[in-house]
Amino acid sequence: MYNKRCAPVTNFHHKKSTFSVSRQIRHIYMVNPMSYVNLLKLCVGAERVEDLEAWQAMHMEAAKRPTPMHVTRMWPKREAELVDGGSLYWVFKGQVLARQQIIRLDEVIGDDGIRRCGLVLSPDVIRTEAQPRRAFQGWRYLKPEDAPRDLTMEKPGDDELPSEIASALADIGIR
Repeated sequence: MYNKRCAPVTNFHHKKSTFSVSRQIRHIYMVNPMSYVNLLKLCVGAERVEDLEAWQAMHMEAAKRPTPMHVTRMWPKREAELVDGGSLYWVFKGQVLARQQIIRLDEVIGDDGIRRCGLVLSPDVIRTEAQPRRAFQGWRYLKPEDAPRDLTMEKPGDDELPSEIASALADIGIR
């Protein structure tokens, strides 16, 4: 009855057909909310997406892992929704600029014996439209409808928009 993004099917009928259409739609979303959610995280120490890619490549090689992992102190309560299509959106200097698909969550025990959450990510870093975000600590949930759109693939010969211009366009809501 639902697709992956939880769009209601038009032939939905409730047992009691006395519901109005708007109440039926409200019922659909209350019974089965969107099946995935994203995380939003500051990319501390990196100024550009390339810095993140280089850092992850270095750590994957050192740990002999095929995929990057980001370790965070808190374990997300909405784990099932995260691994059902969610992504980690990275904030660089006040702008969301990239995302990575969340593959799974692994338990990581630190040197201090404390349990942490290892976000196992896809090695593919997908660039997104710039979206301004204020600084925050830790991570935040990000609804799919609030997430920035992925940038389209560049064509040969296209020049990349300078980050200052992309940020200015995002600030005024054009891009």
